[in-house]
Amino acid sequence: MDLLLLSQIDEELDSSEAAELCFLCSDVVNRKRLEGITDAKGLFLRLEERGLLENSSFLSQLLHTIHRADLLNLLNSEGRGQEETDANPILSDYRVMLYRIHENMTNENLEKIKYLLKDDLGKRHMEKSSTALDVFTELEKMGVISRTNVNKLQEILLKCDKQLAVTVESYMDAVQHQQRPPGVPPARQCPQRPNNTHLPQMSCGEVGVFFDSPGASQCDEVEFYSLTREPRGSCVIFNNEHFQGMLTNRRGTEEDTKTLSSLFERFGFRIETYIDLSSDELKQRIKDIASRDFSNDDLLVVCILTHGEKGCVFGSDEKKVFLPDLTSPFTSDRAPTLAGKPKVFFIQACQNEGIQEDAQRPPESHSGLQQDGTLPAGADFLIGMSTVENNKSFRHTKTGSIYIQELCKQLTKSAESSEKDDLLTVLTRVNREVGKGVYARNKQMPEPRYTLTKKLAFRFV
Repeated sequence: MDLLLLSQIDEELDSSEAAELCFLCSDVVNRKRLEGITDAKGLFLRLEERGLLENSSFLSQLLHTIHRADLLNLLNSEGRGQEETDANPILSDYRVMLYRIHENMTNENLEKIKYLLKDDLGKRHMEKSSTALDVFTELEKMGVISRTNVNKLQEILLKCDKQLAVTVESYMDAVQHQQRPPGVPPARQCPQRPNNTHLPQMSCGEVGVFFDSPGASQCDEVEFYSLTREPRGSCVIFNNEHFQGMLTNRRGTEEDTKTLSSLFERFGFRIETYIDLSSDELKQRIKDIASRDFSNDDLLVVCILTHGEKGCVFGSDEKKVFLPDLTSPFTSDRAPTLAGKPKVFFIQACQNEGIQEDAQRPPESHSGLQQDGTLPAGADFLIGMSTVENNKSFRHTKTGSIYIQELCKQLTKSAESSEKDDLLTVLTRVNREVGKGVYARNKQMPEPRYTLTKKLAFRFV
């Protein structure tokens, strides 16, 4: 990253903020390497050593977490870093949870906590702890709390501030759901904790099940994105049916909107629908959505139903909107609160004028069939495209598009099944079922493209 830009950010951060940033980074930088740092410049040197400043993504997350929107805007406007992918490091939910407790804790409650912990940590350690972050650091050093065991912290907070205890409980719930998705029973029991800890024994499916004591084995973590919040997030549907020039109106597309809205509402999403937006209106609405705070969302789903060509879709004014205009506002460096969270696009549109003919079968009646198209994939997203590159996709003027209707059918079957099918498995079934069909003697083959780092599964709430 640009050294002048880092220097500007350093000058705007005081020593307490630098200490907060060091605490947030203690999962990715060795704690001893952070000792003695009194300003942001010293932290930036450590982050550079670890390759964490090769782009602006990680620093964006840090600045967002400590609520320095002014510096985040400076970073986004002047930074020249590469765009982040899902493989880039992100702040752990555990450390952000501790920071949230710190920023909402009163001095009175801090003193109560230090008093209640004096037998665990000793008077000397408590006296040198001037902030809640200092207390948490001491608790970690002594092995009292860790990423997988926050029982003691919740126990103490319940005696001081029940609202802060809720913050811990929410984190514990998220850990539980991430480790064991709904419908998947625990594979085995975790080792028992020594009796002198006075904590209840728990199974793998419960919170606080992993212990840092020597020789204790950990339960296997299932690599699913955590979908626990209610609502899960927003499902945004852009439906262009009417066009102002040469393009035909997209009859039947309202059925796709109804089906998508009904299904994702059952999945626990807020539903937003936008009808017949021009190219400028579509791009502006995308930017507006990307500027939101997604801290309380698990993911984002965007559905785009319109005409298209290779690499673009059309607004109702028949002007092109290219894929980067749709996806780049949601990259992790531009929308930090979506970092590490899936961004899912389902796109029903044509991707050029090519057709996939099926000469082996007689032509079926094509009454009511029309053509649409799709977009190429981009980094950091799952994009479910209705057709492969350079080909058309089809939509029935009464029942909706072939792809969207089959997608919703397969998502519904998966959600009702006892199997924990992830989205890529579902999309493979969509490929198979759509590929079987013949539409006016033509074939259609959808194509999912993705850079997800975990499995994603939709279930009814």
